[in-house]
Amino acid sequence: MNTQARTSAKTPFNEKLDLPPVYRAIMLREAGDAFAHAQQIAPKAGAGTLVWVGRFDVAEFAVVLEPDEPLMYARRAMYACLAALADALAVHAPPEMPMHYEFPAKLIFNEGLVGGGQLAWPANANEKERPDWLVFGAMVRTDILDYREPGERAHIASLHEEGFDEVGSGRLAESFARHLMVHMDDWQNTGFGKVAESYLSRVPAQENVERSIDAAGDLLTRRKGKLDVEKRKLLPAIERALWLDHKTGDILY
Repeated sequence: MNTQARTSAKTPFNEKLDLPPVYRAIMLREAGDAFAHAQQIAPKAGAGTLVWVGRFDVAEFAVVLEPDEPLMYARRAMYACLAALADALAVHAPPEMPMHYEFPAKLIFNEGLVGGGQLAWPANANEKERPDWLVFGAMVRTDILDYREPGERAHIASLHEEGFDEVGSGRLAESFARHLMVHMDDWQNTGFGKVAESYLSRVPAQENVERSIDAAGDLLTRRKGKLDVEKRKLLPAIERALWLDHKTGDILY
C-alpha cells in the first residue's frame, strides 16, 4: 500500500450531505452496498433517495428514480445519470483530463479503469408499463490501496493518482445530485436529445461518424454518406456491468 493511500484513508469525511431539497440522503458505513440497499428501500423510500457509503478508497452512491414512461424507454435515465457523473467529476478534474465512457457505463481515465455506473429495476416489471422505480448506482475509485508499483497497474486509475482535487464520496455525490437535476430538467423540458448529446460527448468515436440514441436506449452509429446503421443494444450491456468484480462487489483491479 502506498503512503499517499494510507494518508488519504485517515482523512475524516463529512457524514452529512448538502443536497437540494428534492433529495433525501441515507448513509451506510464502509461495509454497506449503496446499489443493493437503494433497491431494497426503493418501493417505500421513493424518488430522490440517495444512498451513499462512507468509504475512503471508493466514492459509492445510488439514487432512486421514479420514471413516468414505460420501462423500455425509461432505461434511458441511465444516460442522464452517466452524464451527471461525468459532469460532477469534471468539476474537480485537472485541466484537459482524458476521461471517457466505454459503452455503456465503463468509466476510463487516461486509459485506466476508474469505475462505472449500473441500473436496476423491479424484477417483475413489464417492458410496456411504467416501473415503480429505477435505481442508478455509481462507483468511482478515489484511491488505489494496492502494493504494486504504478507501472504494474496501468490498466486501473484513481482520482488521487490522476491529480483530482480532494474529492471524497460525499462531495462527489453532492455534485452528482445537482448535475442530475439539470439533465432531468433538460429531458423534461426539451426532450431527450440534449441528454444524449451530453453522454455521447464522453464516448470516443471515429471521424465522419454520426451517432444517436434511440427510444429504447440503443446506440446507433452511421458513417457519413452511408446508409447502414450499426446498433449497440443497451440491454443486456447494462446488466453485465463489465467494470465491476461481481465476486467482491468492487471495481475491478
